[in-house]
Amino acid sequence: MKENDKEIENLIEKMMRENTLESPSFDFTSKIMSQVLEVEKSKIKAYKPLISKSAWIFISIVLIMLIAYSVDSGNNISNFELTQSYSDKISTVFSEIHFSTNVLYGLLVIPFMVLVQIGVLKNYFDKKYEL
Repeated sequence: MKENDKEIENLIEKMMRENTLESPSFDFTSKIMSQVLEVEKSKIKAYKPLISKSAWIFISIVLIMLIAYSVDSGNNISNFELTQSYSDKISTVFSEIHFSTNVLYGLLVIPFMVLVQIGVLKNYFDKKYEL
């Protein structure tokens, strides 16, 4: 076995002498870094608005049409009497409801907290997508 080991060692030494040490090319690092940057750029998601411009245009047209219709139909006296009777019914229903002060404070604080959360989430996503 020891003779076999010596033969293997001699073979390895001979191979090491014959093969020279390989070194990377001059611009090896820059090539690798350019590939890394390309991979990182492909991972970045492009910002896409939740509601597109065409949807905003459609929503604004519908709102303008509703406002124009309500202004036009508001001149009619019979419609005014009809809305007046509905407002009386609504006011009588809500006059019977009484909230405690804790509920009123909660109803005042909840919208404020929602606005704070919207601001925090907006900042988080702006940093995440680097806008």
